[in-house]
Amino acid sequence: MGDDQPETALLPLEVEDFLTWLVTERGRAANTVEAYRRDLRGYCAWLTDEGLTPQSAAPEDLDRWVTAQAGGELSAATVARRTVAVRTFHRFLVAEGLRADDPTVDLGARRVPAGLPKALTEPQILALLEATEGDDPLSRRDRALIELLYGTGARISEAVALSLADLDLEAATVRVTGKGSKERVLPLGRMVRVALREWLDPDVRGAMLVAGGARHDATAVFVNRRGRRLTRQGAWDIVVRRGRAAGIVDGLSPHVLRHSCATHMIDHGADIRAVQELLGHVSISTTQVYTKVAPERLRRVFDAAHPRARQG
Repeated sequence: MGDDQPETALLPLEVEDFLTWLVTERGRAANTVEAYRRDLRGYCAWLTDEGLTPQSAAPEDLDRWVTAQAGGELSAATVARRTVAVRTFHRFLVAEGLRADDPTVDLGARRVPAGLPKALTEPQILALLEATEGDDPLSRRDRALIELLYGTGARISEAVALSLADLDLEAATVRVTGKGSKERVLPLGRMVRVALREWLDPDVRGAMLVAGGARHDATAVFVNRRGRRLTRQGAWDIVVRRGRAAGIVDGLSPHVLRHSCATHMIDHGADIRAVQELLGHVSISTTQVYTKVAPERLRRVFDAAHPRARQG
């Protein structure tokens, strides 16, 4: 039970107050607040099933809740996220005088395994791009989008938010706005520029703008069939659909293209600081995960590069 509680079920007043506080006092984004809402809905449902309330739950109850979460089919990342939501909620209750003690003080955050980022192989990238071949507007748009995602490592949200003023094809740069509204200027490789020019041809992209009528978005770089700015979901669907056409059916997403960009650059000798700047990572530790290599590739590099590896 617990997580099966319908989304229309009322949440305790203190939870609603907490969610309001996240917006007004902490400036959390709408998506973040909705994630907290979902996690706390499940937590409160579990408390109800156990005959508890947020005010009566003891430390041992929180331990049982974490164990119950981890014992299901949830990923370690999901359990960690839910634990953070519950811990933050209980700290709020104490700060607001709604509870004297915090039962999550000794609640150890479950460590999320630091697995290697999933990346396509370079032949898979070529196959994906070949799946967008064609001179029709949709093919040109999809090719430009995929070239941009792989060629710059941009986030999908950054790509769909691009306006024409953000592009400078002559200078081979694009300005993107990342997390925290931080801007960065990224270089555009030759193939990305070719794909963008083919898509931005007035007779190509313009056909979609005309289809959109008076409600088209003339400033957006990427638009849908109705001439309106492409959404994150729309861009996601493009990547997945073109991936299927290329025979890539498992786990493909726009973020995989970002992983692939970073991984392939590191593979070809790029400086990790440069990759950090490209991806817009605040901490170098986030980028360092791309430097991890499989043992067999490390062996090949060692055999090829070390002067004494093959002697004897």
